[in-house]
Amino acid sequence: MKNGLKLEAQLGTNPYKFGVVGSTDSHTALATAEEDNFFGKHSGVEPEPGRWQHVVGEFDALKILGWEMAASGYAAVWAQDNTREAIFDAMERKEVYGTTGSRIVVRFFGGWDFTEADARSRLPAEIGYEKGVPMGGDLADATQGADAPTFLVAALKDPFSGNLDRVQIVKGWLNSSGETEERVYDVAWSGDREPDADGNLPAVGNTVDVATGTFTNSIGSPELITVWKDPDFDPSMSAFYYARVLEIPTPRWTIYDAVRFGDELPAEVPTSTQERAYTSPIWYTPGG
Repeated sequence: MKNGLKLEAQLGTNPYKFGVVGSTDSHTALATAEEDNFFGKHSGVEPEPGRWQHVVGEFDALKILGWEMAASGYAAVWAQDNTREAIFDAMERKEVYGTTGSRIVVRFFGGWDFTEADARSRLPAEIGYEKGVPMGGDLADATQGADAPTFLVAALKDPFSGNLDRVQIVKGWLNSSGETEERVYDVAWSGDREPDADGNLPAVGNTVDVATGTFTNSIGSPELITVWKDPDFDPSMSAFYYARVLEIPTPRWTIYDAVRFGDELPAEVPTSTQERAYTSPIWYTPGG
């Protein structure tokens, strides 16, 4: 996406202006993207004792072991109707997002006059469409003398997965020297955590019980919603923004296997993961 901004400055068009979805890359014809129901990427790595150490593939000197596989993911589409035509229309306008396997619900809108009061709405999409553009869209020129774009982002947890840890907005831009830059902003989070002097937000914690393959939703939030204004906006620089939503840590499929089959996992095998959702970007182009 950053390269797209750079190419646009050279060519007059952005060849990497695409939306984002999630998928599995599985070859089983099974929709098993959840960590507790992961059937592997192909029939040779279905659940069985020691699956974590199976060799999934070898490419020259690179050997991929079973535990390096991820169970993700899902494609989410904001369509007006559950029809083939409406779904393809939504995909064409890039009003789509991806997840790593859980069914997090995310709304993301950009505009010039969202206010904190908008984040108190129980119908954020109604305000979002009225005052801005959704994920996959383009910000029009600033209105009413606005000095920076504002973004309305709302996230709701998967009822069968972990609570939400935080919402981030990732910004990429083309600086005055023609080089790309990137920054991640924590814009909403659970609990009473406060960023440190460097702006880093403390971790949410981890309730995963490795021995039993369970976790508790005693941390995190069921939903997060906020309005964020870009504090570093320069109207002369092209930019894109997308939202990323992180869950609290939950058990990874390797732990579910270990509990079921009595496997002993070495230290390098991760036992928990933070499922997430990531939206298509919203683009800003100076003067356009």
